[in-house]
Amino acid sequence: MRFLLTKTTAVLALSLACAGMAHATALDQFKTFVSGTKAARGEFTQRQVKKADAGKVAAPSSGTFVFARPGKFIWTYVKPYEQLLQADGEQLYIYDKDLNQVTTRKLGDALGSSPAAILFGSNDLEKNFTLSEAGTRDGLEWLNALPKGKDSQFEQISIGLRNGTPEAMELRDAFGQTSVLAFKKFEKNPPLTATQFKFVIPKGADVVNN
Repeated sequence: MRFLLTKTTAVLALSLACAGMAHATALDQFKTFVSGTKAARGEFTQRQVKKADAGKVAAPSSGTFVFARPGKFIWTYVKPYEQLLQADGEQLYIYDKDLNQVTTRKLGDALGSSPAAILFGSNDLEKNFTLSEAGTRDGLEWLNALPKGKDSQFEQISIGLRNGTPEAMELRDAFGQTSVLAFKKFEKNPPLTATQFKFVIPKGADVVNN
C-alpha cells in the first residue's frame, strides 16, 4: 500500500510539474533549460522558408546533434549530403565529405552571437543576445533572441519551447531569408565520453585554416 501511494504521489508530482512548465513563459522555460541542460543529443530537420520574390530554395536537410556546454558539439548533416560541424571547446572543424576537406577556425570567433551559441555556448546568453517573449504559436511558447554583435549574420533568432525543451528555431539572416529547424528525440544530459568531441582529421583530407 505504501509503495502504491508513493508511486501515485510521484506520478501526480510529475504531472503537476509538467503542467506548471507548460504554463511558464518562454523566457522562464528557456532559462531553466540553459541552467539545467549541460549536455544533450537528438535529431533535427532544417528547411528554408521561401519568400514571394525568392528564387530556388535549398533542399531540406536532416541529421543529428550532440553537445556539451560550453562550446563542445557535433552537428552532423546526413541528408541531402554529408557534412560535419564539430567543436572541442577551442576549435571548430567543418568537414565536407564529398570534397574531403576540413576547414578550421577558432571557436570563439565562430560562436559569438550565432545560433550555435544559444544551444551550445555558455550560460551567459544575455551578454550576446537581447531576449524577449514572442507569444504562443503552433502549440509552442516562443522567445526572440536579437544578437547584440553588429557582425552577426543573423537579424533575429526565435526559439519555440514546449515543457522546457526547445522544439524549433527560426533563423532570419541579414538578407531576409529564414531557416526553420525542428528538433526531435531531444535527450537532456545523456552520458558522454571525455573524448567524444575530439576531432580526428580524416585520412587524406585537405585542411584549410581560417
